[in-house]
Amino acid sequence: MSHVFPRHMKTHPPKAVAGDGCYLIDAAGKRYFDGSGGAAVSCLGHSDAGVRKAVKDQIDKLAFAHTGFFTSDPAEELADMLAARAPGGLGRVYFVSGGSEAVEAALKLARQYYLEIGQPDRRHIIARKQSYHGNTLGALAAGGNEWRREPFAPLLIETTLVPACYAYRGQAEGESLEEYGRRTADELEAAILKLGPETVMCFIAETVGGATAGAITPAPGYFARIREICDKYGVLLILDEVMCGMGRTGSLFACEQEGISPDIVTIAKGLGAGYQPIGAMLCSNEIYGAIEHGTGFFQHGHTYLGHAAAAACGVAVLKAFEERDLIANVRDKGAKLRVALESEVGQHPHVGDIRGRGLFLGVEFVVDRATKAPFDPSLGIAGKLKKAAFEAGLICYPMSGTIDGRRGDHVLLAPPFIMDDTHVDEIVTKLSTAMAQVLP
Repeated sequence: MSHVFPRHMKTHPPKAVAGDGCYLIDAAGKRYFDGSGGAAVSCLGHSDAGVRKAVKDQIDKLAFAHTGFFTSDPAEELADMLAARAPGGLGRVYFVSGGSEAVEAALKLARQYYLEIGQPDRRHIIARKQSYHGNTLGALAAGGNEWRREPFAPLLIETTLVPACYAYRGQAEGESLEEYGRRTADELEAAILKLGPETVMCFIAETVGGATAGAITPAPGYFARIREICDKYGVLLILDEVMCGMGRTGSLFACEQEGISPDIVTIAKGLGAGYQPIGAMLCSNEIYGAIEHGTGFFQHGHTYLGHAAAAACGVAVLKAFEERDLIANVRDKGAKLRVALESEVGQHPHVGDIRGRGLFLGVEFVVDRATKAPFDPSLGIAGKLKKAAFEAGLICYPMSGTIDGRRGDHVLLAPPFIMDDTHVDEIVTKLSTAMAQVLP
C-alpha cells in the first residue's frame, strides 16, 4: 500500500523509473514520448548530461545557504544571465521554487510598490477569464478558471475578470484580427474606469494562454494596446510566462514577440527543465528602486529561494539553450509539428482549431466545426484522450473546460526542445491513434 497522497485517488499510474532523451520509461520497460514535457517543463528531455553534472558539482560545493544570511555564485550568475536577456528595464530577479510562488511574489510586490510610492488605495487585480496563474490562494484568485476557483471562492481575494484574447471564439464575422485584438484589449480600459483608476494595482495575463486555454495566442497589436492602457492609468502589467516562457514559444521570453516589456514577468518550468524546482520573478528597475529607496525590504520570502543547486541548474539550462541553439530548433520543429497536425488531423470533423507558437501548440475539439459547439462535459473527452494517448505511448496534456471552465476540450502539446523530425511524426501518429479511439 502506498502512503503517497496522489493527485487522483481513483487512478493508479505506473511508476517512472528512468528517462532517455524525449522518453520516460516505466517499471515494465514501456517507453512514453513526453509530448507535453510533463506540464511544459522538460524542455531538455530527461537525461541531459550537462545539467545533471552542473547540479551534482554544485551539491559537492554547496547545496543550500539561506538567503537571509548569504548569496551564492550560482544565484548571482543566473540573475545576471536572466537580466541580460530579459526585455528592457527588467533588471532585478527574485528566485522562487515554482510558478505559483512566482505569481504570489509578483502580486505582493505590486502591492508593496504602491505603498512605497504613496498610493495605498491601489489594491484591485484585473485578470482574464480562462487564465491560470497557479494553485496557491493568491495565484488561484488571480486566475480566471471558474472550475478551479469555485471550491475555494470564500478564501480568495477579489479579482476583476475581463475576456481573454481568444480569437477562435471571440472574433466577430467581418472583424480583422487587429480589430478584434483592439476591441478585446479595450475591455481592460473599461474595467479600470469602472473600478476607478486610482484603485487598480495590476493587470496580469499569460502572454500565450496555457493549460486551461490551450495555447491561445494574442491577436496582433493586442499587447501593445494593453501596454498603452496600463501606462495611461499607472497600472502595473504582470505577464505570466511560467508555461510559455524560457524558449517554449520560440523566443526566450514570449513577450519579445509582442514588442513590449512588462513591469513584472514570472517564469518557472523550463527554467529548471525538470532537473530542479526553480522559478523567478523579474521586475523593473523602477519598482525595485522604489523599495530600495523606501523601506529597503520586500516583505515576502520563502525558505528555498535562491537555492544554490537549483540556480546552478538554471545556469546550465540557459547555457544549453544557447550553446546548442535549441530555441532555433523550437521554431523549426514547432513549424513542422504544426504543419503535420494540420495535415493529419486539421480536417477531422471534431477538430475546431489548431493554434499556438513554437513548441507550444493546442488542438481544440468540437462536436461540429461549423457551429463550434463543444462536447457535452459529461462525456469526459479530454480525460479519455489522455488515457488513449498514454496507452499509445504519448504523454500529452488534455484539458476540459476550455471555454468557460466547464465546457470545451483541448490537447496541449509542449514536447522537449531536443526533439528531431522523426518525433514530429511520432507525436502526430500517436495523437491521431488516440483520437480515432475516442472521438465518435
